[in-house]
Formats: sequence, C-alpha cells, structure tokens
Amino acid sequence: MTFDNPPPTSGSAQGRSGFSQAGQATFDVALRIGGLFAAIILVAVITVIIKPNAFNLDVGITVLRAMSSVAIMSLGLLLVIVVGEIDLSFGAVYGLCANVLAVLWIVNGVSVYVALPIAIATGALVGLFNGALVTWFKIPSFIVTLGSYNLLYGVSLWITNTSTFNPVYPPAGVTIPQAELDLFTGLTASYGTRPISLEVAWMIGIAVLVWLLLHRSLFGFRLTAVGGNPVAARLARLPVTRYKILAFVLCGVLAGIAGILDFSFIQTVQPNSGLSATFPVFAAVIIGGASLSGGKGTVIGTIGGALLLAELQQGLALLSPGPHVQQLFLGAVTIGAVALDLTLSKIRNRRAS
Repeated sequence: MTFDNPPPTSGSAQGRSGFSQAGQATFDVALRIGGLFAAIILVAVITVIIKPNAFNLDVGITVLRAMSSVAIMSLGLLLVIVVGEIDLSFGAVYGLCANVLAVLWIVNGVSVYVALPIAIATGALVGLFNGALVTWFKIPSFIVTLGSYNLLYGVSLWITNTSTFNPVYPPAGVTIPQAELDLFTGLTASYGTRPISLEVAWMIGIAVLVWLLLHRSLFGFRLTAVGGNPVAARLARLPVTRYKILAFVLCGVLAGIAGILDFSFIQTVQPNSGLSATFPVFAAVIIGGASLSGGKGTVIGTIGGALLLAELQQGLALLSPGPHVQQLFLGAVTIGAVALDLTLSKIRNRRAS
C-alpha cells in the first residue's frame, strides 16, 4: 500500500520546529541590534536639537577614540558571558598590565620590545588564574573575579609603590631610548587632517578578529554551545573546562591590550588605572544584547553598546549637567539593560514551553 502524501515524520517535524526556533532567534537578535542603533541615532538627534553645534566631525572622532578601550575590553567580557560566566576583574587587569609595562620599561630598564609581550602575558596569566579557580575548584566566577579585582589592584599598588609613570618624563637618572619611545607612542599616534588615533584602528581590527572567532569558527560555535547548555555540551563531550579557561584568558589579554593602548595614548599610568571601567564595559556588553544566562551575544551588538555609552557620555559632557548626572545615568542604563535581558529571557522561555 502506498501513499501519495505520506504523513510527516517526527524528524521532519523537528526540522521545521528547529528552523522556526532558529528564525525566531535571528529575528530577536536583529530586533535587539536594530533597536540599539536606532537609540544611537535618536541620542545624536536629541543632542543636536538641544545643542545644535554639539555634534561635528571632531566630536565624532573624539567619541570613537573614547569608546576604543571600552570596546576592546567589552569584546573580551563578551566571550566570558557567552560561555556562561562573569568576569569583574578586567578593569584591574587593564591597570596591572599597563603598570607591569611601566615598571619593567621605565623603572627597571627592560627593553620595550621585551616588556610589551610580558605585560600582555600578564593579562593571559590572570585569565588562566580566574578560569582555573572557576573550572577546577568550582568557585562561582562572580566571587573569583571580584576577589581577583581587589587582589590585582593590590599588586599594582605594590609593584608601583603607588607611583605614577610617564615615559616622556621618566624618573631621575633614567633615560628612555628615543626609538623605544617612538615605538610606544606610535601605537596610538594620530594621522590625517582630522587626526584619528590608531587606537580606533586597533579596536576595529580586534573586533574583526573576535567576530571571526565567535561567529565564523568552530571555537565560537562550541563556546556558544557551552554557554547555552553546559549539560548538553558535556554529554556531547565538548571540552567545557578548556573553553571556559580560554574565554577568561582572552578576556585578560584584551583587557591588557586596552590598558597598554590607553597608556600609549595618554602617556601616563597610575595604580588605579582601569578600576572605573567595570560598569561601562559591563553595560556595553549587556546593552549590546549578550545574555547573562550565557549562549547569546554578538560582536556588532557589543560595539554598538560601547558606541552608545560613549555617545551618551560625550553628549552629557557637552550639555554640562554635572558629573553626578553621568554616574546616575550610567547606573540607570546598566540596571535597565539587565532588566531588559531578564525580561526577554522570560519571554523566550515562555515561547519555548
């Protein structure tokens, strides 16, 4: 007996269901990112209406430079959040790596060609330390990285003896070779008739690399799978421990790079450098659509979140409502972004059930 139209099998039904879920997930991401960039445009329009001369090309270049280090750190935090963990130590890593470079190069006379990789490796070691405690000893990442935040700040105070360093004006008796100084300051040198810092180019290049890693590689697919469903990832025999540790290591490396680039641009570093970056970076990632439950997050959304925050801070600075307003606004935006993430997660769970 034959059927002209055989009944659908469970596999085909699952295929259609899977396609529907994938399509809905894509729509959710597109809607979130579209809303984010609509907000960026809206903030610019409102600022221009209130203060017509507020936004011009020079201000735009300033916003891009200001968002660079936040965006680079945010990309590192994104990887940790996608894998289902939290890292609160990146601000202290930012400062520690820059201070390690300053102490080795300016104080101890180590060549900048050697000091730079050691400083970046310091960020990787901190990430390894955080990842090992989280995965091997099963300590919640929030506790581990909150503790390492204070630990690393203490190390920065210790190795610098609470001093501030500037390679252009080194301590008495210290001479910085001009070639090394040129190399270091050249990392973020400005070019063009409307000078744009190379730090913006570093941000774009790192964003492209992280995009390829997260969205176009097996590593990124598995990272998302581990964060989205750790139990299923273990049943599928994915190396969950290795991927979580690698996410923390990359977060540490990117935080270190951001600190070194800002040190190059500002040409000054002090023990508390980077400590105030925790909330802007965290807010940028969550505003960009990453989910605190893990398994979700995009590079373009994270860059958009960093851009929105930089635009808001620049706009508030131009409107001069007072520094307290910026802090109040940043806190409100962070709470609102987390509340939005939790609300959307509940909606997705109800839809799935």
